[in-house]
Amino acid sequence: MLNYEFPPLGGGAANANQYLLQKFANRHNLYVDLITSSASNEKIIQFAENITIHKLDVEKQDIHHWTQIEILRYSWQAFQRARKLIKKNEYDVVHAWFGVPSGVLARVIDIPFLVALRGSDVPGYNERFTAQYTLLRPIIRHVWQEAEAVVANSEGLRELARETATPGIEVIPNGVAISEFTPEYPRSGRLSVLCVARLVERKGIKYLIDAISCVSETELTVVGEGERESELKNCVERLGITDRVNFTGYVPHDEIHEYYERADVFVLPSFNEGMSNTVLEAMAAGLPIVTTNTGGTAELLDGNGVIVEKRSSDAIKDALQEYMRNEEKRESDGRRSRKLAENMSWETVADQYYSLYKQIC
Repeated sequence: MLNYEFPPLGGGAANANQYLLQKFANRHNLYVDLITSSASNEKIIQFAENITIHKLDVEKQDIHHWTQIEILRYSWQAFQRARKLIKKNEYDVVHAWFGVPSGVLARVIDIPFLVALRGSDVPGYNERFTAQYTLLRPIIRHVWQEAEAVVANSEGLRELARETATPGIEVIPNGVAISEFTPEYPRSGRLSVLCVARLVERKGIKYLIDAISCVSETELTVVGEGERESELKNCVERLGITDRVNFTGYVPHDEIHEYYERADVFVLPSFNEGMSNTVLEAMAAGLPIVTTNTGGTAELLDGNGVIVEKRSSDAIKDALQEYMRNEEKRESDGRRSRKLAENMSWETVADQYYSLYKQIC
């Protein structure tokens, strides 16, 4: 496996990788070497009897933000480590998380490989990377065409990927660890709104803050950190709602369930998503969901929330007001979320990937 992100580095793909390895740890006919990055010094970790993690020192400055030079350091060191491992072991398949840089590395290594698309590695996904997409599109197209399999984590991401190339793209969605979350019913009192996300422009959090300022008797908790943190805090101060908005900063993953379980509604107003792990976690915690029509995330809604217009504070405000007025809807949508999440286990995801590995071999 090649993935430059792995907890505590990174976000959704890092957590997905960790959960998948936890399920693979029970499969004694499967052996995995993961080459990833370290938050500090180089180290080798025996994750399980059959799984070894090689963490490379890329001189990381910020665990939630990647620079071009850090990506290049990972790429070069991962290539060197892979060459050493290939001399010692006989590998059947390479699982590359992200088409760039991992997919490119897998192509160069010249072992049958699959590419797991996660979102930002797909041209057109993130407006901030428009210039990079223009430069990298021919390389990305070549890598996908050479791969034994290309996997998207949602139907929406698959459709976006088909605008770049049209190989047979499969869909294996993200899973969720149901046992980590305990729904609480009924919830009452001031409406407690939760958003768990990186504090970056693409997540649209400023529109949620604007909506909160227009809906009295609500409180907002924002879990996460990122480059827009100061700007968002300034917005909260300007609107005079500092007593109703709490920024927690980074919260370790094993503690985050407490925030979900104290909330009434989960809101993610992103401009684009693959399939959001945080929405899945909110569903497992039995929360109604308010989110935008962003491919994989919108696919998770089926009678358990509201899809709102992107970049619209008014749409978010209307959805929150409806949940304030209608406690019965709040509870029924939350229970529906939990029921849907129960059918999306990481065990199922692991089974799908394992079957794909066997097809490639």
